[in-house]
Amino acid sequence: MTKFETFASLHVPGEPLILSNIWDAGSARVAEQAGAKAIATGSAAVAAAHGYSDAEEMPLDLVLANAARVARATSLPVSIDFEGGYSTDPQQTATNVSALADTGAIGCNIEDQIIATHGTQGRTMHSIGDQAARIAAITAFVPDFFVNARTDIFLIAKPGTHDDAMADAAIERGKAYADAGAHGFFVPGLADLRLLERICDAVPLPVNFMAFPGAPDAKAVAATGIARISHGPFPHRLALKAFEDAVRANSCVL
Repeated sequence: MTKFETFASLHVPGEPLILSNIWDAGSARVAEQAGAKAIATGSAAVAAAHGYSDAEEMPLDLVLANAARVARATSLPVSIDFEGGYSTDPQQTATNVSALADTGAIGCNIEDQIIATHGTQGRTMHSIGDQAARIAAITAFVPDFFVNARTDIFLIAKPGTHDDAMADAAIERGKAYADAGAHGFFVPGLADLRLLERICDAVPLPVNFMAFPGAPDAKAVAATGIARISHGPFPHRLALKAFEDAVRANSCVL
């Protein structure tokens, strides 16, 4: 079984793959040693660890170099948070993803929010047709590569506005992305268990939930049919907080 096949097989609705997102080769090794079944980066954590802001401010060549180091550091399947693919053009996006696959990664996240400028996360989204075309270009150009199609509908909107109409819009996108060849569907920002269950039931792809402080616990999320739980930037933030506390404690000794 290839690493791509292994990774795909780990996405089981109700028994989700748990990904404590890493940011470099060292954290990838720690995750593997701690029993992780697969490795996934978080773009915000990777950017912060290299002194950049999120939203594709980190140069593409550095993203690829970091992905290669992560892939070399672990025997596990590696998925990279590739944000918007560093292009809005379908073929150029596919070319960039092909370069990512050459690093040894076996999958990536591709989001449908338009990144307006470096250093600024856009508040608009690709149309369904445009995003489906980008996904179709990727899957045609880079076979056996797990494309986790991320919709930012729920990240853009405030949690209090998440409702059935928004879930319907997400379901429409999920179905279109599935038709375009995506292998997974990511709905970060959504924590309403009823809406999560609706999406899991309607979209013919394994659905990815992003955990965050205050969100429902993994058991409750799994019961909705979620097949993957990511932890986004939060492991990196915890690591930095522990380091900060250690520095403060050490400084107090003097």
